[in-house]
Amino acid sequence: MSRKKKKSGPLLNIKIESYAAEGKSIARLDDGKVLFVDNAIPGDVVDVGITKDKKSWAQGRMVRLVTPSPQRVEPFCQHFGVCGGCKWQMLPYPQQLVYKQQQVTDQLQRIGHVALPEISPIIGSPYDRHYRNKLEFTFSTQRYRTFEEISDREEKFTPSPALGFHAPGLFDKIVEIHTCYLQHEPTNLLLKVLREYSLAHNLPYYDFKAQYGWLRNVIIRVATTGEVLINLIMHHEDKEAREGILQHMLENIPGITSLNYTLNGKMNDTIHDQEVVCYYGKSYIEEKLEDFRFKISPKSFFQTNTYQAEALYRVTREFAGLTGNEVLYDMYCGTGSIGIFCSKGAKKVIGIEVVEDAIKDAYENAAMNNIDHCTFYAGDVEKICNDDFFAAHGHPDVIITDPPRAGMTEKLIKQLLKMRAPKVVYVSCNPATQARDLQLLNESYKITRLQPVDMFPHTHHIENVALLELRTDTDSPEN
Repeated sequence: MSRKKKKSGPLLNIKIESYAAEGKSIARLDDGKVLFVDNAIPGDVVDVGITKDKKSWAQGRMVRLVTPSPQRVEPFCQHFGVCGGCKWQMLPYPQQLVYKQQQVTDQLQRIGHVALPEISPIIGSPYDRHYRNKLEFTFSTQRYRTFEEISDREEKFTPSPALGFHAPGLFDKIVEIHTCYLQHEPTNLLLKVLREYSLAHNLPYYDFKAQYGWLRNVIIRVATTGEVLINLIMHHEDKEAREGILQHMLENIPGITSLNYTLNGKMNDTIHDQEVVCYYGKSYIEEKLEDFRFKISPKSFFQTNTYQAEALYRVTREFAGLTGNEVLYDMYCGTGSIGIFCSKGAKKVIGIEVVEDAIKDAYENAAMNNIDHCTFYAGDVEKICNDDFFAAHGHPDVIITDPPRAGMTEKLIKQLLKMRAPKVVYVSCNPATQARDLQLLNESYKITRLQPVDMFPHTHHIENVALLELRTDTDSPEN
């Protein structure tokens, strides 16, 4: 196979050998250099355009599929390869799980360098389509055009509006989405209704570079209870236009439980600091995990795969091993979902979260479920959890920590080492940062159980739950 590179041309006939982290695949060149390739799978023979070239490794993207891998299947979505989501649709779902299991193993071993128990087989999602309960779409004056689309035309393009997802790496270009398989209806109907009405009534889409326009985003939540929440985000108030489009949505999209709008005149799309106004129905919807009910408002955080959230939380509860006598601390508790899910087995639940609005939701969720032994506190864990706090609320018997992708801060890890809870259950959405943190916690804790859980089919993302137990003098890291 030729691996010679023409001047500024692609590498030809590269055989893809295996998968690496973050969904990239790996090939090895004749000179021993490792080549990371986007959009290819093991077994493919591809031509690769180099995007980054270092001494011992290089990075590139597949520009031509010469010979497909026997593992390849036809992607089911018309937007595959363009919108940037669902990057593994060309792999059968069972094979995706094989590579995700491998990813957890490789990262814990390569980064963590600590003794590991046998990793349990990954828990796959019962649904690999229509599994998300939340999606956000964006209006833009700049529709994204593919390289092939541009190459097919000689004349200059006139910018055209689009409603869909941000093109990968481009803040102002939007991939027009017509059918998305990530969420149940009425999601695709919502896109159709908004697109047709806004274009027919000349409602201006937002221009991210020029910072003008009216329609910005739309967020839709579809719960397993059947309730539907929609939040339409506009740049500024235009009462006549706003009432017109909201009323049209109510008349043409069946099943809306909560219809809201938000005015966001900022330069960025975040709405956490903006007021959400309920136009129709109640201001929230309800979701269920087992027998527990949870209130989800437009700005609430909730696990986006409800079906797998139950599996993830059951693993967490099992690892916690609660008997009814334990004081349970829920770090990064968000709206209290994990602590509430585990509450029946705990004597007391203490939830800590830096976002104050989430703490308000946590108290409401506890009240909805008639739980009176959960208390929640807003602030940084390392600042809150001091000797006075423990004296007032009890020393933790079990700690559950579910940090963001960046993992825990070193300061918090030092605090956990000082707290010396008998058990720590570490729920992670990033095995790489989890491995780094486990290495630091290894000073006082041994890892006794590991369970990967797939929350996001057709993506490289993977959750992993680790049970850590406090070391005794006889099982220190040196022994």
